[in-house]
Amino acid sequence: MKPLEKFNNKYHVQIELTVQWGDMDAFNHVNNVMYFRYFESARIAYFEKLGVMGKGSKDNVAPILAETNCRYKLPLNYPDTITVGTRVIEKHSHGFLMEYAIYSHHYKKTTSIGTGRIVMLNYSSHEKVAVDEQLLNKINSIEDAIN
Repeated sequence: MKPLEKFNNKYHVQIELTVQWGDMDAFNHVNNVMYFRYFESARIAYFEKLGVMGKGSKDNVAPILAETNCRYKLPLNYPDTITVGTRVIEKHSHGFLMEYAIYSHHYKKTTSIGTGRIVMLNYSSHEKVAVDEQLLNKINSIEDAIN
């Protein structure tokens, strides 16, 4: 199996981005903050599939990023096209853990892997709330689509 095929089979929501010249820093590689922006874009794509983006929630409950990290395996450079994938790897009572990965089309390999802990938050009371059954079912349908 080719590396991108393996990547495609693992990450259930994916976006393709172009590495921009301005993404790089003085050391001539993509600045570390950009990886978190790439992860954010994939996370938002996942949230859009779940239907939890934007205003209009009746109960004012929406996801919020509680914690994030990144393991850099290989530096990215301009020019390159990347595929950023995400999936839910753990479900918890008040949220879930997402895994992200960035695949470089230039290097033909995964260049970084990260996670983001998501908590469901009531934006009126600023308290975390339990993940409802409907949202869990939507996550399961995304995750089961490829498995």
